[in-house]
Amino acid sequence: MRVLVVAAPLLGHVFPLMPLALALRDAGHEVVVATGGEALRVRDSGLHVEDVVPANVRFGPIALRIMVTHPLVAKREMRGSGRLDFVSRLFGTVGDAMTKPLQEFARGWKPDVVVHEPLAAAGSALGVPSIVHDVSLFDGLELTKAVGARMRAEVRSPATVLRTAPPSLATFPGGDRMRFVAYSGDGDVPQWLAEPAGKPRILVSRSTAPGPGTGRMMAAVAKAAEHLDAEFVFIRPERLEGLPDNVKTVGWVPIPRVLPFCDGIVHHGGAGTLLSALAAGVPQLVEPGPGDRTVHANAITTRRAGLSAQPNSVTPELLTRLVEDAKLQRAASEVRDEIGAMPAPSEIAALWEDLTPRK
Repeated sequence: MRVLVVAAPLLGHVFPLMPLALALRDAGHEVVVATGGEALRVRDSGLHVEDVVPANVRFGPIALRIMVTHPLVAKREMRGSGRLDFVSRLFGTVGDAMTKPLQEFARGWKPDVVVHEPLAAAGSALGVPSIVHDVSLFDGLELTKAVGARMRAEVRSPATVLRTAPPSLATFPGGDRMRFVAYSGDGDVPQWLAEPAGKPRILVSRSTAPGPGTGRMMAAVAKAAEHLDAEFVFIRPERLEGLPDNVKTVGWVPIPRVLPFCDGIVHHGGAGTLLSALAAGVPQLVEPGPGDRTVHANAITTRRAGLSAQPNSVTPELLTRLVEDAKLQRAASEVRDEIGAMPAPSEIAALWEDLTPRK
């Protein structure tokens, strides 16, 4: 069977699809990943990756245009209360740009089914049966519908959805459950980061997507870090100078391979990092913000598997709680076990013929 896997041109959107894509290949299916931009990096996986995003598609200018023409929508989005108004406009525009290249490729390759993440709704505009692959704590069907409604192309309703959210954090009607498996591609991990530190180790990451204020949380953690007997590891920091002695820095590293050697992680609230930490059973401190970040921060604190704070609220006491609070650790471990009990992508791939809608 030919399976076309479609993602918006961002790493955080294509990475969550890769475990299933690779499992389908290993099960004997022909798999092509269609995306663009920085997400083309998944070519390292060995799968064929088709570039379907025109070079002139850039998120920054699109977002700025929406902010200028819809200032109230933009204001709500920056507060983290925009629901789907801003994101549907943003990814609807990107989806329109992806549709024609996708349709041209599909006419030639003739996929039997399309699997796409919710914000790549163009995957359901190809006249081919489609399946939505959830990648966050939002309802993928609702997201696909909202983005599709903004697009010029006719976006058909997907046949079903693969639900990856842990049930204790988010439950939606319908679909089939599938375990979230963390994926961040290949990359070297320094030896010292692939073994215990001998003291509490806190990983600090920031978004791979461009946006304002991406370095504020790292700066806040750096200020508090010098008061703690712990090791802090900053991934891709914006600045290297003036950091306390107990702060180490690294470039790109595959976070899933590093998390088992960490006692906590501080991050921006993106779905991939949030679910990776949950899958590893590592307590997390999430910065609420635009898009899905506030929803994720609220979900993690409601489940008591993590903390939420703005940069100006980060203190040595808060970071100490992150790595020493037994209740946080217990809840994070419970969610890890919950994720582990869900069907693996390899199990879903083995049942693919039964799950897949027919043309």
